[in-house]
Amino acid sequence: MASPGGTSSGSSHPLNSGSGEDLQAIIHLKKLKRMISNRESARRSRMRKQQHLDELMAQANQLRKENRQLLMNLSLTKQHYAAVEYENSVLRAQVMELSSRLQSLDEILDYLNVSNMSVADTSTSGAWNCSYMNQPIMASADSMFYY
Repeated sequence: MASPGGTSSGSSHPLNSGSGEDLQAIIHLKKLKRMISNRESARRSRMRKQQHLDELMAQANQLRKENRQLLMNLSLTKQHYAAVEYENSVLRAQVMELSSRLQSLDEILDYLNVSNMSVADTSTSGAWNCSYMNQPIMASADSMFYY
């Protein structure tokens, strides 16, 4: 009868036992290599995971920093907007006041022009020289308002 080791002898027990021990040693070495390989793979996986976590933490910190800067810019922009809006409302009020004054001055000029015509019609001596009344009235906005 042929033994699994390829030898044929009557007493196969010592050969089989040595062959079984060799097989167990080979299996043990394979298990050991697989275990070492798995541990190394797990170590690399943990390192990748830690690196990814570190990158995410750095990104989160950068985003927090950007968020703070954006909030600060937003606050400054809101303040600037409020100041401009206030200035616009003041300017609108000044425009309304100046328009009202201009309308009043136009009415006065119209009245004076009508009065000037009636005085010129009734005056024969020419003593009334009202040409200065036809001159435009000039004023700047700074002279109209007190700050």
